Amino acid sequence: MNIRRYEEKDRKVVIDLWEQCGLLASQNDPDKDIARKLKVDADLFLVGVVNNSVVATVMGGYEGHRGWINYLAVSPDHQRKGYGQSIMTAVEELIIAKGCPKINLQVRNTNQTVIEFYKAIGYGNDDVVGLGKRFEHDN
Repeated sequence: MNIRRYEEKDRKVVIDLWEQCGLLASQNDPDKDIARKLKVDADLFLVGVVNNSVVATVMGGYEGHRGWINYLAVSPDHQRKGYGQSIMTAVEELIIAKGCPKINLQVRNTNQTVIEFYKAIGYGNDDVVGLGKRFEHDN
């Protein structure tokens, strides 16, 4: 798998991949999420490509205190090949290079398969409660 920065030509296939992987929730507009990401640390939005097809994505972020991971996805047809770990390593290296001391991420507590994946690559439960406040109510 070749890992590179997201390009605008990837938009439709990336959104389709997120849908296949169950990452889209009714409160999230993937087009808006992509547009926002491209304004802040666009270099941390990566795609993994196999045979000219996008099969993996990850959005990383760093706001000066903690790094964050969003939209990690690997096509169901390409899972269990090490692609998730590879794209995570790539984004982690970029975030660390910005001076980040720790990366956080959130996983729905019902998604045990993904929780086990993250545990396997070194992430642990921080025993915190994730809280959020939505400012945008329209999709």
